[in-house]
Amino acid sequence: MAKWLLVDGYNLAYRCFFAIPELTRADGFPTNALHGWVKSIWKLADQEKPEGTLVFFDLGGAQDRLAIHPEYKAQREEMPEALAKQLPYVRSLTRSLGCVGIELEGVESDDLLAAEAVALARAGHEVLIVSSDKDFAQIVDERIKILLPPPTANPKLGWQVRDAAGVREKFGVPPEQIADYLALVGDTSDNIPGITGVGPKTAAKWLAEWGSLEGVIAHAAELQPERFRATVASEADKLRRNLKLTTLNVALPSLVVSKPTPAPEELYRLLEELEMRSALQEARQRYGQPELF
Repeated sequence: MAKWLLVDGYNLAYRCFFAIPELTRADGFPTNALHGWVKSIWKLADQEKPEGTLVFFDLGGAQDRLAIHPEYKAQREEMPEALAKQLPYVRSLTRSLGCVGIELEGVESDDLLAAEAVALARAGHEVLIVSSDKDFAQIVDERIKILLPPPTANPKLGWQVRDAAGVREKFGVPPEQIADYLALVGDTSDNIPGITGVGPKTAAKWLAEWGSLEGVIAHAAELQPERFRATVASEADKLRRNLKLTTLNVALPSLVVSKPTPAPEELYRLLEELEMRSALQEARQRYGQPELF
């Protein structure tokens, strides 16, 4: 079957924005994230040669999780204004590059991406999730893997694939225990508080012994170190709430209507409007002579 790339849109856009020094159009409009975005999409297409690329964006709101935990993601800083200005062009460039843009009001893009990944895998396809978000580790299996961006500190390492063995090596637990693991240790990026003092090694040890979060709660009186026994027992409801927050919703329906093709003329127009001359030159080469790529 085919290979599909599923891109965590904001995750990649933030990376492009901070990885590339300030670039602007003649009138001062910022374009650094846009340069990085186009280069990244082309790089991934050349490297992986996917059947299709789906890009998932947030429209704002995570209604189900906010209903459970009103402080969910409340600590996050506002998006930099220069990046916010570029996002409409990110979406436009995505479509003109021949990628599907997917978003749904009130539903987190992580859930949309996870549901699509699971559906494609069940249909027999290979899926690569382009993201550095650790939440996606919970759906990694034989057909679903994570394609991690190059480390900022060492970009020469390139894009790295993380499979189920890589998940276990990174977190100390297999993919099917990642949501339970995050419920125990917490997730500062999403403002989910874990059990104070419980770190990765302790959480992994408990899950190896008792199999799941419910198993850990059921055996609270036997946990080591002993100092956590009373805390786990008294905070069982918080832990169960955490698990609802950390578990991706893979039951959502697919929003993919069809696989689009690149729209070169629209892409040329956008790149010219943005004064992205080197990208425009490469686009004309790519889509004027697609057999070269």
